[in-house]
Amino acid sequence: MNTVRKKLEKINISGSICFDEPMALHTTFRVGGPADIFITPSGIDDLKLILPWAQRENLPIFPLGAGANILVSDRGIRGLVINLSGLNEMTLHGEVLVAGAGVEINKLVEKAADASLSGLEFIYGMPGSVGGSVWMNARCYGISLSDILKWVENLDPDGRITRYEKREEDFSYKRSPFQGSRSIILRSAFLLQKGSPEKIRKEMEAHRSDRKRKGHYLAPCAGSVFKNNRDFGEPSGKIIDSLGLKGYQIGGARVADFHGNIIINNGNAQAADIRNLIEFIQKEVFENRGFMLEPEVLYAGEWLDQYC
Repeated sequence: MNTVRKKLEKINISGSICFDEPMALHTTFRVGGPADIFITPSGIDDLKLILPWAQRENLPIFPLGAGANILVSDRGIRGLVINLSGLNEMTLHGEVLVAGAGVEINKLVEKAADASLSGLEFIYGMPGSVGGSVWMNARCYGISLSDILKWVENLDPDGRITRYEKREEDFSYKRSPFQGSRSIILRSAFLLQKGSPEKIRKEMEAHRSDRKRKGHYLAPCAGSVFKNNRDFGEPSGKIIDSLGLKGYQIGGARVADFHGNIIINNGNAQAADIRNLIEFIQKEVFENRGFMLEPEVLYAGEWLDQYC
């Protein structure tokens, strides 16, 4: 790693480079061990230098948005974590809003509301970034981000920028064509429509208040832990609640008393506690209801049973 560090220091980027950065500082669960190399590019030009270099050095890359839907191992992440918060520009072209991958979701919705553009209200109040939300095809209140997505620009490992024009058949429930890709989302365009400023703001506040009422902001968490598979007859939170698992705790990780599909960090949780609790819930649901809940939270970093 010392050799890699010396080589990296010779790359002339305007962003910042840190070593052994605690990932607990960058995830909404507030857990996670150190990233070997933590880079915050100032823009696309930096990324064009970093990605080809990492490929030549055979270093794994983990793009980081707002850290809202990931569980980073206590062992940390090997290779490079690329913090995309520097890709934060937004531009309006009529009713099309273009945003960099690092733009915070709430700032995206506020930008649209300021222009009296409707379509993004459903996602207001969620933690997360544009890039991560597009990658996940974030969904709530019956609406998916892909419903208003127009195109996405990506940077491939060789430093080439390509544009993907949305095709409906490429998306499904919390699935996108970017999952499994080695390219990094740079920016995305959303096709919105003119609306009433008062109505837009009212709907935004209603969704934020609903999330607050459900306890999303009470403790470090990642929102919903499991996807809601409607084939199972009811939401995952109700299934978990029906088994009496609210309040169940492993180490510092606890199933929230206020919502069965939220796991909170009580303040001293390890990533292993949270993962063990996720797997315990899966086991209980499978043994009692006969089906396996699928986590919405993604495991990142170096785990005993996997490397990602």
